[in-house]
Amino acid sequence: MAERRDFGTIRRLPSGRYQATYIGPDLGRHKAPSTFEKRDLAVVWLRNEQRMIEDAVADELRWVSPEERLAASRRKAEPKVRFGEYGAKWIVERRNSKGEPLRALTRKDYELVLAKYLVPTFGDRPIDQITRADVRTWHTKVGTAAPRTRAKAYGLLRAIMNTAVDDELIAASPVHIRGAGAQAIKRKVEPATPAEIELMADAMPPRLRASVIISAWCALRYGELAELRRKDIDVKRQLIRVRRAVTFPPGGPVVGPPKSDAGVRDVSIPPHIWPVVEEHLKEYVRPTPDALLFPSEGRGHIWHSGMNNYFSKARTAAGREDLKWHDLRHTGATLAAQVGATTAELQARLGHSTSVAAQLYQHAAKDRDRHIAERLSRLVDGT
Repeated sequence: MAERRDFGTIRRLPSGRYQATYIGPDLGRHKAPSTFEKRDLAVVWLRNEQRMIEDAVADELRWVSPEERLAASRRKAEPKVRFGEYGAKWIVERRNSKGEPLRALTRKDYELVLAKYLVPTFGDRPIDQITRADVRTWHTKVGTAAPRTRAKAYGLLRAIMNTAVDDELIAASPVHIRGAGAQAIKRKVEPATPAEIELMADAMPPRLRASVIISAWCALRYGELAELRRKDIDVKRQLIRVRRAVTFPPGGPVVGPPKSDAGVRDVSIPPHIWPVVEEHLKEYVRPTPDALLFPSEGRGHIWHSGMNNYFSKARTAAGREDLKWHDLRHTGATLAAQVGATTAELQARLGHSTSVAAQLYQHAAKDRDRHIAERLSRLVDGT
């Protein structure tokens, strides 16, 4: 039978032991983490609990229930999970939105950032002992890194600690620095003109001349271009079937799907460059369906660094030392926007999964505003 008191209730169990419970400030019933051999021990426990509630009210502190205190004591008794080990495990077990493991290049990139920028500071630290002050101090010290690298390191740290919250290793993430995850504003790119595209293409080795023209006018990513094979060119419809891409992690090229599901697409080849593509297929591509369009001298995939060795001379010949290879894709997207491609059309042509990236290319080109102004005037003139 239960014995009601001014504070709490004591009940004798069939086993002869005593159970103590009480209604807490949260209006929930809480019981002692264990039963008591003697009634007096149950009374002492209730008195201590009552005193803890009174002290919390008097000091305006948050009252902690016995269940929370028990959980905290168990966590302290458990072996400490160290950040370095947890971070490495996080990378291995990480899955994308489709439940797939990280791609080799992404995984390697995470591993490098973890080893160089996070482990030296947090590697041996128990993950539940990393504080906001620790994170702020680390972020200040890593300030010497390039802005994009610094943002990438912060983003990885935040993602790992957010997962630690989900795994109930910590109550809340200590990674909260306003603006720290934002990357620096990207450099402004002046798209190449059609004449500059031609000059750069002519300055490339003959077997790679078409690579510049296709990259610029079809706006392909480098990994998509480097994996193009004869079977990917639809001669009848004059289009490129983008179905794969190659990445270059340490250890060698890895062929996989394009960057996103939207990257699987058909890209129409502008009629004025089709003769260039046709000639390239005839002169430089082996007749087998799996023959690469732009292989290295060893007939394998040509690494980005290898292509850049040729492109650096080509861009100098065109007076465009400011251009990077990826800017050819930017050029193609901008040219498509200039001739009236809608955001949806750009998104499809470029293989973007969202419209945000496609909208970046719908910026004004040189003298474009003057053309708009002149067209507005024609409305008044009735022409």
